[in-house]
Amino acid sequence: MNSKHKISHIMEFPQAKPQHGFALNMLQSLVIPTFVIGIDGKVIIWNAACERLTGVHAWEVLGTDQHWQAFYQDRRPTLADLVIEARSRPDVGTDPMAQAGDADTGLCSQNWCEMPRLGRQRFLAADASPILDADGVLLAVVETLRDVTDEKRAQVALEQLATRDGLTGLANRRCFDDTMHAEWQRALRQQQPLSLLMVDVDNFKQYNDAYGHLGGDECLQRIAAAVAKEMRTNDLVARYGGEEFAVILPNQSLKGAAIVAERIRCRVEQLHLPNLGSMQHVVTVSIGAATALPSQDTDPSQLVATADSALYRAKHMGRNRISLPSNVALT
Repeated sequence: MNSKHKISHIMEFPQAKPQHGFALNMLQSLVIPTFVIGIDGKVIIWNAACERLTGVHAWEVLGTDQHWQAFYQDRRPTLADLVIEARSRPDVGTDPMAQAGDADTGLCSQNWCEMPRLGRQRFLAADASPILDADGVLLAVVETLRDVTDEKRAQVALEQLATRDGLTGLANRRCFDDTMHAEWQRALRQQQPLSLLMVDVDNFKQYNDAYGHLGGDECLQRIAAAVAKEMRTNDLVARYGGEEFAVILPNQSLKGAAIVAERIRCRVEQLHLPNLGSMQHVVTVSIGAATALPSQDTDPSQLVATADSALYRAKHMGRNRISLPSNVALT
């Protein structure tokens, strides 16, 4: 065995008294991943559970300030480092990863760590607490860790179920409503326009009758992917219901919304999905576009109603086209 592996998980603790030996040995044997750093930022304890969690051996970090390498690719403070820094420099703000507590009582956080030695990210819950002498002088900081990756992934999956449409993977109606409200409030604060597109698949009932519900589902999935490709980072496309989609375009003028709508119309037409029930013999969409400059006297439902009316007009005018509130249709 490499002689380095025989090194204890505990370095000499200068301020420790003989009666502290039991506590130090207990920290080393805890099944909870734990490490301790001194006021100089160097590792005093790196227990076996911490080795298992990080893949980093105690002999690699004991007596050094390189413990950050167990968690991150680039140097950044751990929660324990932040406790020391905050107590020595009260003017220093707490890192955003520290969610609660203070330098006297400790800090806690939950965040993704890169875990370079393991080669995969883990979501860790960390708690860092100061170790003080009888006079309240800081001796060291202890940090404990919990791997809550599975719980975090389950939470993300549940959140996606709550906000995603199961068939298309787009945002669902609930997500659309929440986003519309948030974007309306932001547009109101910043006095920016907010545009909305209502997109409806033409002759979809005939398509379902001809190709069955499985064919209809595949058709909606293809169209959803096509619409999503035209989105900017801050745009949102949602399945509004049935064969209807809604597109929220923050800070977009009516002219810009019309351009996006036409690109969507063309992209769907170019999928060349056969539909003998339509005049073009391929699947097409009709789109209603509307724009509002939010005010205290208006609300999002009015924008939705205006876009819906424009969509109805596009359908009435022959489908496979876009329509604007000004009754101008672009084909």
